[in-house]
Amino acid sequence: MKKKIIFTGGSGRFGKVFKKIHINRNILYPTSKKLNIKNFQSIKRYLSKHKPKYFVHTAAISRPMNAHDKNINNSIDVNIIGTCNVVKACYERNIKLIYFSTNYVYPSKSGSYNEKNPVLPINNYAWSKLGGEAAVSMYKNSLILRICMTEKPFVHKLAYTNLKTNFMFHEDLAKVFFKLINKKGIINVGGRSQSVYKFANKFNKKIKKAKLKKGLLPLNSTMNIRKFSKII
Repeated sequence: MKKKIIFTGGSGRFGKVFKKIHINRNILYPTSKKLNIKNFQSIKRYLSKHKPKYFVHTAAISRPMNAHDKNINNSIDVNIIGTCNVVKACYERNIKLIYFSTNYVYPSKSGSYNEKNPVLPINNYAWSKLGGEAAVSMYKNSLILRICMTEKPFVHKLAYTNLKTNFMFHEDLAKVFFKLINKKGIINVGGRSQSVYKFANKFNKKIKKAKLKKGLLPLNSTMNIRKFSKII
């Protein structure tokens, strides 16, 4: 792909992996000083200078989850208002916007949610990402990816047997990302539905089992990933 791409969040966990895999592509990874998503004029100036075809927006506050309870102002400023600023700037120049959201926007009760199912975030982090989705959805030249991914190798010594999800590794999404970039709408992105323990045990046979207490995290946030699977 020769079209210029702006990628926010290049210093994040996924961004670092993405950089290593796509070294020779025409991608810019601006720091927050060069492109401050909390400042609309900062975004406009950067886009005016570089004139990208695509804007991949991964920059966000994610972990720790309780950060979104302790300081909702920061969560709102970055994840919601920051994303709104990005949408408005892309809209002015008709730049294709790809927004990284989360599977936690779903109710996380019965699992197997598809892209048309109703959403009901289970925590403030998910609410902040859904707030971003609301703005992105208003802009038709956009793609929302509801993602479930994690680091490789699996960083924890314990894995929950009663927590079902769609984990895939950062590098696995990075490798297939450009098959998604020209799609529009919403796509659930992740691996097969299974317990966290079953996922982690494939790569680390020494990992120990643990059971999650009800209420700390959604016990079944699994998504239907049929649409994603057909594309890749």
